[in-house]
Amino acid sequence: MSVETPDMDELLRLVPTVTYGDTAAGRGGALHLSAVLPALSAAIGHPISTKVHTDPQACKKALGLPDATSAIVVLVDGLGYWNLAMRLGHAPYLRSLMNESANQRPIATCAPSTTVAAMATFGTGTCPGLTGMAGYMQLEPNNHKLIQLIQFKDALAPKPVNPRITTPPMVDPHDLQREQTVFEKLRRQEVRVTSSGLPKFAGSPLTEAALRGTDYQANVTPRDRVLAAARAARRPGLTYLYIRDADKVGHNYGWDSEHWVAAFEHIDAQLALLKRSASAGTLIVIIADHGMVQTDMDQRLDIATEPSLIHGVELVGGEPRSLMLYAEPGESPDAIADRWRDRLGDAALVRTKEQACADGLFGPVSERIRPILGDVMVQAAGAATFVDSRTQGDKATHLPSVHGSQTMMEMDIPCLIDVA
Repeated sequence: MSVETPDMDELLRLVPTVTYGDTAAGRGGALHLSAVLPALSAAIGHPISTKVHTDPQACKKALGLPDATSAIVVLVDGLGYWNLAMRLGHAPYLRSLMNESANQRPIATCAPSTTVAAMATFGTGTCPGLTGMAGYMQLEPNNHKLIQLIQFKDALAPKPVNPRITTPPMVDPHDLQREQTVFEKLRRQEVRVTSSGLPKFAGSPLTEAALRGTDYQANVTPRDRVLAAARAARRPGLTYLYIRDADKVGHNYGWDSEHWVAAFEHIDAQLALLKRSASAGTLIVIIADHGMVQTDMDQRLDIATEPSLIHGVELVGGEPRSLMLYAEPGESPDAIADRWRDRLGDAALVRTKEQACADGLFGPVSERIRPILGDVMVQAAGAATFVDSRTQGDKATHLPSVHGSQTMMEMDIPCLIDVA
């Protein structure tokens, strides 16, 4: 049974804002990245509720997970549902999973559809409005600087002359992201929880913020990481395996490049090895954090060359497909939003913070998190990107594939279920 893929115009249209909760109607609800770990906790017999998902059994039922004593969840960074569906000819193992009707419906990721927001949404089973991780770059209110949430560093600081000299995070990851992770809650129930990943991510600021609470098994090669996950899963509990290549190669070469296809083939081989190596009866769930859009340079807009767009804007956070604009003191966010709407037209959805929060863009938003969010949100439609050459280098302003906005290509992610 094949997957019918919509045309690219439809895949690049903005879709309705996702909803959060076990019974929420529309896109999202229990069919959402935030529901995956609560559902898996129920599947292994240790149901964990969160502030967004209070009924993990309902999540388990909605996602169609069977019971198991041991489960492995694999997050393939950047492997959106439609990116996957359009390249199935290169992936025999994933194609075999997609031939099953239960695996043919995508689930939704969070908005913005970007790694830092999605990882925290996944790890805590909540939403950006509670985790405080709302974009690649966002305001750190205490010192009024932009923080980059991969390394938790000053986003606009010059790069160190010696890259081997590490600088401490601008903020404590545990202080910014205060929601307990599902992993932490499982550990408190004395459930085995293991992560398998690259050595560089062990104890990293992003790991500590979004994915803390596991026994982290670090290995250099992809094969060793897969085999470590399979070994860990021989004991009851939950195992998390992270695969980053689809996103990394997509940003460097484009998701429709030969380089990406080669990386995709390697990912498929790793996943097939995982199934072969896992003990019989192990539940395997394969997800992603977001999809990717191929950039159209004709739709690229450098806001540094647009006086009407930078007028009244003190800081520009977010990323090229999903900007957060921070107003200068005394400037009206409504006036900024009006200027951006007049200039961009159908190329973007522009909302003030109040409008975005009322629409549920970030899910429930705590009062502590509101100052972190931009005064105006700009989400790109089509293949548009919005860059800022005042603060971004040439590579960052010309990425061949990007993500972050609210289109099917970026928001729809797989949730593929298999049993070893």
